[in-house]
Amino acid sequence: MKSLYIVGIDVGGTNTDATLIHDGQVIGMAKAPTNHHALFESTSEVLQKILDYYPGKGIIQLQLSTTLSTNAIVEGTGTPTALVAVPGPGVNLDTLELGFPVYSVPGYVDHRGREVASLDRTAVLGAAFAAKRNGAQALAAAGKFSHRNPGQEQEIASIIQDGGPQFEHITLGHRLSGKANFPRRMVTAYLNSSVAQHQARFVEMIEELRSSHTGKVIENVLILKADGGTMTLADSLERPVETILSGPAASIMGAQALSKYVDENIVVVDIGGTTTDIAVIVNGEPVFERNGAVISGYRTLVPALLTQSVGLGGDSEIHSQTAHDGSVQFTLGPRRAGRAAALGGEALTPTDAAAALGLADVGDRERSIQALKKFGAKFHLDEKTVAQRILEAFTRQLKEAVEELYYSLENVPLYTVSEILAPPEIRPSAIVGLGAPAEVFIPLVAETLDLPYEVLPYSEGANAVGAGAAQPTAAITFHADTELAVMTIPEMGLQEKIERSLLFDRKRAKQEALHHAAHYARELGLPNPEDVQVVEEESFNVVRGFYTAGQIHTIRAQLRPRVRRIK
Repeated sequence: MKSLYIVGIDVGGTNTDATLIHDGQVIGMAKAPTNHHALFESTSEVLQKILDYYPGKGIIQLQLSTTLSTNAIVEGTGTPTALVAVPGPGVNLDTLELGFPVYSVPGYVDHRGREVASLDRTAVLGAAFAAKRNGAQALAAAGKFSHRNPGQEQEIASIIQDGGPQFEHITLGHRLSGKANFPRRMVTAYLNSSVAQHQARFVEMIEELRSSHTGKVIENVLILKADGGTMTLADSLERPVETILSGPAASIMGAQALSKYVDENIVVVDIGGTTTDIAVIVNGEPVFERNGAVISGYRTLVPALLTQSVGLGGDSEIHSQTAHDGSVQFTLGPRRAGRAAALGGEALTPTDAAAALGLADVGDRERSIQALKKFGAKFHLDEKTVAQRILEAFTRQLKEAVEELYYSLENVPLYTVSEILAPPEIRPSAIVGLGAPAEVFIPLVAETLDLPYEVLPYSEGANAVGAGAAQPTAAITFHADTELAVMTIPEMGLQEKIERSLLFDRKRAKQEALHHAAHYARELGLPNPEDVQVVEEESFNVVRGFYTAGQIHTIRAQLRPRVRRIK
């Protein structure tokens, strides 16, 4: 078997980082400025740099963390998209204030997955043509209980493809999640279609990039997802929305791959230029968002690692306020001030404070000192005092953000991949930092929190290590109704009859869920498809009169998330 080399690339807001991993070791790191207007050039540049470390023997697997979908959603630059909804009775779509065009059509599937009212073909076509006239170039469809029976969503797609207008992409909500949250499913389906063309162009770019390096054997390309797993390029075309928030996921994977704290409670702090991302790991397992990722106000069903982003970084704005006693208080962020004075910019930043105090070897220290003198003159403060107060403000705000995150977690149930439900103790035993400013600020905040700390090896490029260390994963939601003798797996578009349904109990449901999860992993071409686990399960009886008429089982099963440990 040929030796495997993994190239991890993290496309960040400021820089694109790359690493080359072989046999559990980092053998090269590279960096290039991110060109958001020409991602091909900056990604190609950093790939070429990292391949200089490649010895020329063995195959290469490319693993990418990208901000593409996230930026399209945050900046509102996605493809104009509309959604065709089948809400059924009792849902007033106008009150949901979804923020995008929604066209409601008659039809209804009940909570058991039974079709109560059929679709109106004329209404579906009318909605599609109206959406097209109003500028929609992509479409999504979602039914209230499509996760129980996807038939009407599939019928909507068939009707439009047979006799309706052409759309660049049509997303069916049931293929993205099997969870029972109609508003979130609508949002998730809408966002998926809105970023699909962006992802398609990105995949074309990656394939072009791959073919331009024909001298190197880039055998496979994977994309990092919000849940810390990876997906194939082909799968990312079907479900591009799952690539949102892959940057924060990369930092968590980097911590799991590199940290000496393997099975403990830790808080992971990734300090960038503009923002700091904070994540929680409990007993070695990352905590997940309970209901799904939230991005730019959109509440989705996308499985995601829980992170909190704070407008605090090495390039943050510095604000001053004079207290009643005449003392000056500094606060930082949430916006980026610009390029640090030490690096040739005009802004005074926390980076300059660290450089002036000799805590960071960055750029021209004298420029930082002069910027601090000019700023401090307004308050009759010398440059050293200003620098120290800036660092104190950074430390105070970061400490407050960490404490706020833990306070919020202790007041809601938590879920991790190990089925940790509201664990009795989630407080960290250590703080783990990464990012260029981490060497300066992590020791300071650790002291105020009274915690030991670790700044990760390869700290400046640890996100790229995380992208390369992540491994593929996939999940299904198995739903069985023994009274109706029907099982569904929405992510696979599967609906089948249960044979001998009277004997179908909870144990059998779990066996079927694990079997289908493994089959789904094999379909996606993922390694170790038998390494699946149940992460959520719920069963209850269906009672008619005084007798149990059947049972309903809902089980979430997934390929176990793994990360490659880096020596």
